[in-house]
Amino acid sequence: MLAATPMGEIGDASQRLRDALGSADVVAAEDTRRTRALAKALGVEITGRVVSFYDHVEAARIPVLLDEIAEGRTVLLVTDAGMPSVSDPGYRMVAACVERGLPVTCLPGPSAVTTALALSGLPMERFCFDGFAPRKSGQRKQWLGTLAAEPRAVVFFEAPHRLAACLADAVEVLGPSRRAAVCRELTKTYEEVVRGTLAELADWAVEGARGEITVVLEGAQPVAAEPADLVDRVESLVAKGLRLKDACAEVAAANGTSRRELYDAVLAARSS
Repeated sequence: MLAATPMGEIGDASQRLRDALGSADVVAAEDTRRTRALAKALGVEITGRVVSFYDHVEAARIPVLLDEIAEGRTVLLVTDAGMPSVSDPGYRMVAACVERGLPVTCLPGPSAVTTALALSGLPMERFCFDGFAPRKSGQRKQWLGTLAAEPRAVVFFEAPHRLAACLADAVEVLGPSRRAAVCRELTKTYEEVVRGTLAELADWAVEGARGEITVVLEGAQPVAAEPADLVDRVESLVAKGLRLKDACAEVAAANGTSRRELYDAVLAARSS
């Protein structure tokens, strides 16, 4: 089973996590020392075997853990903080269990992604998570370019020493007025959420930021298409038998433009 662990505030640990730490036959931990410290803080004695489960040993550990599960033992997988598989080890283990038809469950709990979204103050009815921002500026700018027209809110992680450079690149690629929120040290003693435009956040980040960083970027605002660019779509619908006015209404509604202006653009194109 997967289990989310506290990001900082120990009180966020669920009773189910406490029970699982104390009863699992095997605890697979991203950092065994941190997991033992967590159990001690929770007043839980880990009675099962504790093994490391981080990026460099994941591939070698999975077959052994699968055999443990196949033999009826309970394997608990935890990472240092938050939900396993979210930019942390876990998904390969789940995929391997699914492939072998072994049972998998999850004990829900803290996640920096949803916590940051809730605190951002930005529209988040729809959102996507993009992991860590690329480290190098050129790759980062290319990645930011893919978000220029993304209508959903975007959540991503960034290292504190790269935050200023990342936000400066975001201003260059996405413009200074796109809104965002930088969430630092969520649930911890020095939790801080800074909200504003990318330009404002880039100026703030120059002063330096420390700790775990989660960024929420506002979704792009829809831009109405130019009527002249939609003429071919209208003519395609007309060719399929739709009346010109009906075709204009359908295409205009789908692209946020004026039906009358689109109708006039089609007539102008036909007469040219």
